[in-house]
Amino acid sequence: MKLATRAVDNRDGRLLVVSRDLSQTVEAKAASTMQEALERWSEAEDDLRAQYDALNAGRERGAVAFDPASLAAALPRAYQFLDASAFLAHNHILADAWGYVRRSEADPPLIYQGLSDHIYSAHADIPFRSEDDDIDFEAEFAAMVDKTPLGVGPGAALGHVKLIVILNDWSLRAFGPSEMKGGFGFLRAKPPSSMSGIAVTPDELGGAWRNGRVGLPLRIRRGDDAFGEPHGAEMSYGFGDLIAHAATTRDLCAATLIGSGTVSNLDAAKVGSGCIAERKALDALEGGRPSTSYLRFGERVRLEAVDSAGQSVFGILDQQVVRRA
Repeated sequence: MKLATRAVDNRDGRLLVVSRDLSQTVEAKAASTMQEALERWSEAEDDLRAQYDALNAGRERGAVAFDPASLAAALPRAYQFLDASAFLAHNHILADAWGYVRRSEADPPLIYQGLSDHIYSAHADIPFRSEDDDIDFEAEFAAMVDKTPLGVGPGAALGHVKLIVILNDWSLRAFGPSEMKGGFGFLRAKPPSSMSGIAVTPDELGGAWRNGRVGLPLRIRRGDDAFGEPHGAEMSYGFGDLIAHAATTRDLCAATLIGSGTVSNLDAAKVGSGCIAERKALDALEGGRPSTSYLRFGERVRLEAVDSAGQSVFGILDQQVVRRA
């Protein structure tokens, strides 16, 4: 099942059901917003699926052509955004380049609580105050859960994953090192993230959803150039592990957003990277290669995941970096 949120004159938008091929859409009947759908998932799911099936079969009255530009983020704001660093390849590349300590799967996952009161849509211009803040993108997958109890284990946690999205977790690298050294989490280094317009249920991914991981390549373009195509299957900690870790001492409210962190592969030198910081680390390891620059105003970043048939799964994030007025 594929869901989206149409931008309207409120902060939470209007929930839509979207056809599998992203050609048609219709207003959802079972819930008015994504937040409501996740809060009432056990009641709303069957009706949403029935509407989805009818839409795909061409039987849904009121269906209109799908318009990506009309969408807000699939979840325009979240009560809670917990972002991980679940790809150890990313840690190892940066550790080897800059002398950090390498982490292993024996270590608990790293997760911080991020900004979530506003999430940019997939086609919004993204405003920043200064290029001197070292503007970077971070290509991620993320999961939305329904209400999840304290103490849930990794296996049971996967049953609470209701929807998957793509995130661009924008970062300001000029602030990251000092905030990490402070040991109190990110603040200035993390502006609002962007989210795909489409959210999909795990079953919609078919065999690409396995062991709590999204087994799809995430295509990243910087301007006209291919930047990377790292694969989500190499996630060191699956979403079940991340959710269980986050729920060790707390319940997770419905629509809590769990980010994977930068999608990264051990062969990043071949497949490319999910962020500029990793590319800069590879530049340093290569030796003598000019260091990749952070983003400048006017540049565009594009993220997309496609299935084995070449069909876009979550729609496209296509965004321009602009100077804040």
